[in-house]
Formats: sequence, C-alpha cells, structure tokens
Amino acid sequence: MADLQQQLLNDCYGQDRDTRRHWYSPAATAYQQVRPRYPQALLDQVMEITLLSSSSRLLEIGCGPAIATPAFAQIGCSIMGIEPNPDFFRLAQQTCQPYANVALHHCLFEEWPLEPGQFDAILAASSFHWVTPDIGYPKAAAALRPGGHLILLWNKELQPSADIYSQLSPLYQQYAPTLNRAYEDQATQIAILNDLERMVVKSGHFRAFESGWQVVNVSYSIDQYLLLLSTYSPYLKLEAQQRQNLFQGLRQILEGNGDTVALSYLSAFHIVQPC
Repeated sequence: MADLQQQLLNDCYGQDRDTRRHWYSPAATAYQQVRPRYPQALLDQVMEITLLSSSSRLLEIGCGPAIATPAFAQIGCSIMGIEPNPDFFRLAQQTCQPYANVALHHCLFEEWPLEPGQFDAILAASSFHWVTPDIGYPKAAAALRPGGHLILLWNKELQPSADIYSQLSPLYQQYAPTLNRAYEDQATQIAILNDLERMVVKSGHFRAFESGWQVVNVSYSIDQYLLLLSTYSPYLKLEAQQRQNLFQGLRQILEGNGDTVALSYLSAFHIVQPC
C-alpha cells in the first residue's frame, strides 16, 4: 500500500513545474462545482486543536478555487493563499472577494519567497502532494512560528457502493484498465491516510500531533458524478475518446440503477508540528 501511494505521489510532484501549474485547467470549473467540501464539524475540530483565532496568521498552500479557504477566513484570521494554476487562481479571487483578510498570490509554493517564522499555521487542503518534498517540508517548517502547526486536509475519492462498483468494473477493464483498481473500502482509505501521515513524519521535519477523520455520505446526480470523475488526475490523463467511451458506458449502467448515485468518502485531517 505504501509503495503504491508513493508512486501516486511521485506522479503528482514529479511532473515539471509548468505541467503542475496547468494540470487542472481543463477541469477547473468542474472542480469548483462538484469536488466535495470539508465537513464543518471536522474543520471546527481542526481550529480548536490549532487554537486558530482572528489574531492568527495562516498560510494556505495550493488553495485551488478556494474550497477550504472561506471556512478559515470566516474566523477573521489573516490568510495568505498561494495558488499556481491560473484558472484556479481566478476562481479563488472570485470566491474570496468578500474577505478582506485573504490575500492571494499566483505562484508555486516552491517559488514563493519564504517568510521565516511568520505563520501560526499552514494549511494544505488536498494539495501538499503536489509540492516537491525536498523543498516543501523544510520550507513549510521554516515558515511556521514556534508552536505552529501544519494542517493537512484530505477528502478521499468518492466511492459508490461495492455493488455498483462491481457493475462498473468491466467497463474500466475494457476502456481504461489502468483505472480498474481494487475497490477502496473504508479500511483501505484509512490505510492510505495513515501512509500519508507517515510520509510527512518520515521527512524528518515534522512530528505527528493529532489526526482525525469522519465518514461522509452524499448523493450526486449522474451528471454530477461523471463531472466529478473528470476532475480526478487519472481521468485527466485519459485520451479524450477513451474518456468519452468510458463515460458513455458508465452513464448507461448508472442510469439502470436510478437517477442518483449514492457515494461515501473519508474526510480527514493530519496536524503536525516542526521537530
């Protein structure tokens, strides 16, 4: 499991910087529309653990279209958001317009001019795996004030029921064999999350502080579900015709099971501190 997870991470931060800047551009609007949000109860827990308040200064790495940003902006803390993708950056500007306490910077974290010891917390919401580890870990640790926290939020991939997945699996085998992986049940997603935390600690720059997760159940229309799939990296890698054939087949099977798709996923946090 750990070796597979490491390979998936290598596929993210291992790409050249220009590719990383534009990776999500074809799906930027869809990403904002259908990627799941983080449960407020989980965010409240994070803010309580890290003692974030209106007097705190927060750095957000890879804010994307600002899916998590507003929840932290609403407590009044000063937020510096970094986002390299031009389409995400534009969407984040729109989302954060009501918040005078949010300043956005269009650059990669690797290229951001370090402000040593200036932040009470650093937030990365499903984004830190895109940062080069050799730069990201020490740079994040250096940017934190003594006693500061690195907050890693994760929303695992939304999963249909095992029964629906078994119906869809032959289509993946036919049109996209590389995507026909084993079903990610709750235990598998927990194992993946544990691996992610171990990798942070293994860097030697952080120690584990606290973590938590919760199961989230949602219902998507078939259109929303297929749009969601189009925002995941493995689907972005598919050739256009290959993706179209796959999605046509998925739609046919899903429509045979009703108008909506019942989905579940784990929403989680890892909070670590510099060593």
